[in-house]
Amino acid sequence: MFQLSKLIKSLEDEFIKNDITESITLRRSSIPSFDLQIDNLVKFQKHKNIKAIVNSFSKLIENEPLIKNFEVAKNGFINIEINLENYVFEIENIMNALKKTKKSKKIILDYGGPNIGKPLHVGHLRSLNIGRSLYQINKLAGNNVLNDIHLGDWGMPVAQIICYMEINNIDIEKIEIHDLESIYPKASKQYLEDNIFNLQAQELNKKLNENQKDVIKKWQKLRSISVESIKETLRILNHSFDLWMGESDVNNLIPLMLDDLKKDKKISIDKGAYVSNFESDPKVLITKSDGSYLYLTTDLATVLNRKDKNKIDKTLYIVDKRQKLHFEQLFNSIQYFQFDNGEYTHVEFGTVNDSNGNPFRTRDGDSKKLNELFEDTLSKIKSINEKLDEETSKLLANTVLTFSDLITNRKTDYKFDLDKFTRISGKTGIYVQYAHVRAKKLIQNSNINIDKVDLATSEMDDTDITLLRAFLKFEYTFSQALKNNEPHHLADYLYELSSVFNSMYQNVNILENKNTKLKLNKLKITKHFVNYSKLLMQSLGIQPIEKM
Repeated sequence: MFQLSKLIKSLEDEFIKNDITESITLRRSSIPSFDLQIDNLVKFQKHKNIKAIVNSFSKLIENEPLIKNFEVAKNGFINIEINLENYVFEIENIMNALKKTKKSKKIILDYGGPNIGKPLHVGHLRSLNIGRSLYQINKLAGNNVLNDIHLGDWGMPVAQIICYMEINNIDIEKIEIHDLESIYPKASKQYLEDNIFNLQAQELNKKLNENQKDVIKKWQKLRSISVESIKETLRILNHSFDLWMGESDVNNLIPLMLDDLKKDKKISIDKGAYVSNFESDPKVLITKSDGSYLYLTTDLATVLNRKDKNKIDKTLYIVDKRQKLHFEQLFNSIQYFQFDNGEYTHVEFGTVNDSNGNPFRTRDGDSKKLNELFEDTLSKIKSINEKLDEETSKLLANTVLTFSDLITNRKTDYKFDLDKFTRISGKTGIYVQYAHVRAKKLIQNSNINIDKVDLATSEMDDTDITLLRAFLKFEYTFSQALKNNEPHHLADYLYELSSVFNSMYQNVNILENKNTKLKLNKLKITKHFVNYSKLLMQSLGIQPIEKM
């Protein structure tokens, strides 16, 4: 908590006097009468100077104006109650302070994106939502952030499509995205079942890698059609990317990369394939025996390319947990090959399932397209409230698809239940949007300049105090989401704030309250709620609506 930064520094200095190097960490307290907790003393209970340290800590805390009450438990936990009268609740001050507490990093989010020729489907939902939220969280924390869709736009999948079109005399200049989406699975199936087609596709892939003009021209057409379709779906879902790089952008870098690795004796031939000399089980495959590249090959080349062009400090790969082995091999290879000493993290996530817990699919057994999922959600919103205008309905549809996804810990699977996710009550995007709209309307109807109102803590009821104390959790919750790449902390917190606000709102008729101080207090607290919930929505990638 930035307003306690001087106290934290003093406590850390006290540790240093006793030959302890320790960063003081404030956590949320689970004890109802307290707000925060310091647990650093717990592991030093047997320290020879523990009594003196506890005594020094107690004196420092006792003299802190922001702290109303505290206790040091026998097990070493320090529980703290904040003095609400002295605490500054303005969210701008909090966010500005967060940016100053650490050194800014240049971060890139890699989505391990879709293959061209295929539509965005429900399997891409979580990478988009988690990625967008982490993008916003890191920007708010003061980092320099880029996101890259990282298209699968090269290699055998592309060769299969072109080969299929050539064999079936399909004019590539006349195809549209729905044609391409139909061709992709047919070509993939034939590649697995037809040996002649398999050889033909491999030969075409060789031509692609050799940059033969006629093949490159067809590839460019396929890529253009696919990218336009992907961009249209992303526009509907309110997603965007800074970079539209793909495997094709680093394909020409791979031969030199392989030559360097051979010279440095980092890779060697094994049954016609190149494998890493890094000791691991299974062995890390760098190229196939036919000379073709793997995802690992292009990912390694991408690391070198970004190091050269973007000067990245940290890379987050927003890819599902089934790719865990791939990223273990990638990170081990980056280190073993001495490509980079930056931070590399696999932000893994679970799957979106149907009501029976199975992978979410259409009745035909295909993965459901994201634009179809959006349309289903939009129709549901309209059926619930026919009076909503089109723009509001679309924003609510995206809120449902985002909040329902992010409220779940990213590492776990979840069931997509449209009826449940569109309810006005419970942990839903509709609920948090409704609370936000209700709060803004309350302020608007008051016709009072809330910015000039000061809180009078002596004139607060229990619901006021509960909501104010809930605001105290923001910094810790935000830091948890940032540190662990886990947006669900903020989604849970947004629901908590919305629920506590609604309790305050429903407790009394605020605008007709004859106690002026109580009324102004509640309006000021409501204004704080609007600011906090708006920032939390921004962190989650949700756009607040104006009416409901």
